[in-house]
Amino acid sequence: MSPVPPVPDDITDLLRTLSPQVLGILVRRGADFAAAEDAVQEALVEAWRHWPQDGTPAEPRGWLVKVAGRKLIDEQRSVAARQRRELKVHREPEPGPAEQADDALLLLSRCCHPSLTPASAIALTLRAVGGLTTGQIAEAFLVPEPTMGQRISRAKKTVSGQRFDTPGEVGAVLRVLYLIFNEGFTGAVDLAEEAIRLTRQLAASSDDPEVAGLLALMLLHHARRGARRTASGAVVPLAEQDRGLWDTALIAEGVDVLQAALARDALGEYQAQAAIAALHDDAASADETDWPQILEWYDELLRLAPGPVVALNRAVAVGEVDGPLAGLRVLDGLPGDLPRRDAVAAWLHERAGNRESAAGLYARAAARASTTAERDHLTRQAARLNAPA
Repeated sequence: MSPVPPVPDDITDLLRTLSPQVLGILVRRGADFAAAEDAVQEALVEAWRHWPQDGTPAEPRGWLVKVAGRKLIDEQRSVAARQRRELKVHREPEPGPAEQADDALLLLSRCCHPSLTPASAIALTLRAVGGLTTGQIAEAFLVPEPTMGQRISRAKKTVSGQRFDTPGEVGAVLRVLYLIFNEGFTGAVDLAEEAIRLTRQLAASSDDPEVAGLLALMLLHHARRGARRTASGAVVPLAEQDRGLWDTALIAEGVDVLQAALARDALGEYQAQAAIAALHDDAASADETDWPQILEWYDELLRLAPGPVVALNRAVAVGEVDGPLAGLRVLDGLPGDLPRRDAVAAWLHERAGNRESAAGLYARAAARASTTAERDHLTRQAARLNAPA
C-alpha cells in the first residue's frame, strides 16, 4: 500500500469540521457510537489518501457518510459472522479443551501474524482481541488517531488473504503480548494490565507451559510496580525499592503459576525469566537475594535464548556472585552499542572502586537513555560520583 500523500491544510480543516457531523449522522441512524467512531476514522483515512490526488468531491460530507457507512456495514457483517461462528461453537456438544485452545490461539495468531510489523501486530491485537477503541490505542502510543486508524486498517488488509488452518506458532503470540506488557501505562489505557488480561485468557485455554511462564513473568514484574517510581516520577532501582509496596498477592499467584509450569518439565525462556523474577521477589531485602541461583537461571536462559541482552543481564549476576571485575570481563565480549551496556559497566566500575570511570560511564549512558526518567536517574548517579566525598 502506498503511503498517504501530504494533505493540504484546507482539506485537513474541512475533514476536522466534517468529522463530528458525519459521526452524528451515523449515530442518529442507529449506529453504535464506538463502531461509528471507528468507521468515521477509516473514512477519514480514505479521504486523506484520495482527496489530495483526486480532488475534493462536490459533496464532501455525503462522500464521508457513504464511505463510513460502507465501513460500518463491513464491520457489522464481520461481527455478525463472528457471532454466528461463536454460536455454532457454543451449540456443539461437549467441546474439548483442545478446541477451545485452538479458538483462542487462532484469533491471536491472526493478529500476531509474522507478516505484520511488531507495531501493527500490537495495534491489531488490542483492537480485535482486546476490544479497545482506535482512539484509546492511539492515546496509549501517543500518536494521532488517524495514524493509528491507518495502521490498524493496513494490518487488517495484510492478514486478510492469509490462511489460518492451524493455530500457528505460540511463540509469535507470546512475543506480541510481552511487547504490549512492556509498554506499561500511557494515557487512559494500562497496557500492562491489558496484556495480563489477554495472557490470562490464553492461559485458561492453553496447556502450553510457556504461556503460563509468560503469565507468571508478567505477574511477578507487575507486583513491583508501586515501588518503581517516587511520587515525583523518578526511577527507583530494584535494590532500593520499598518492598513493603510490592503486591504480595500477585507475587504468590505468579509463583503458583510458575511452579505449575515448571512441573511440566518443558522449560522455555519465559519460564526461566519468571524464575529469575521470582527469586528477586522472594528476597526480603536486596542483600538477601539469592544471586548464585539467579546466575544459574541466567546460564539456563542464555542456553534457551542466546543473545546480547540476556548476556548483559547475566553480567550483573556474575558481578554479584564473582565480583565486579568478573562482571566487567563478561562485558568485554558484548557489543559496545548495546543498550544499557554503559549503565551496567558504570555500576560494575563503581562496585570495583573506580569512581571516576563509573561517573563517566553513567554520563554516557544518560546521553543514550531512551526515556527522560532513565536519563535523569543516570545523570543523578554521575553527579553523585562527581561530587566531593
